[in-house]
Amino acid sequence: MHMKLPSTATVLATIALFVSLTGTAVAAGAVPLAKKSLFANNAGKLQNRTAAEIAAAAGPASTAASLVSSVTSPFSLASQGEGDFSASCPSGSKAVSGGYTYTGNGVAASLDTRPTSDTTWTIYLFNPSDTSVTGSVYAICVK
Repeated sequence: MHMKLPSTATVLATIALFVSLTGTAVAAGAVPLAKKSLFANNAGKLQNRTAAEIAAAAGPASTAASLVSSVTSPFSLASQGEGDFSASCPSGSKAVSGGYTYTGNGVAASLDTRPTSDTTWTIYLFNPSDTSVTGSVYAICVK
């Protein structure tokens, strides 16, 4: 019997297959070197300090809670009364929102709420009841 030799294309395809499989194995073996290299670069950027040491040197970070505050201003609304009531933020802060609370047997209904300047929040209140209402208007301020 005569055995036929593989074609040139089959031989090249087989060699390419083995090279590609070997290349994957070699690349997988090189990953630890890449990790070591990356660690060495990061260590250089940190100047041999830990993350905790860098954070301590930077000082306390500002938190959102320290940037936001609220201010209140009292209001009194007579029976069947209405009007604008405002709360103003301290200098260096901006009014971004507002609201109101009230006590008593009357009703305080908000007909409009808006900023009237960068630092002031205003609410137009109406009391449809037969008794007076007291409460507070507040503004949410951001530094």
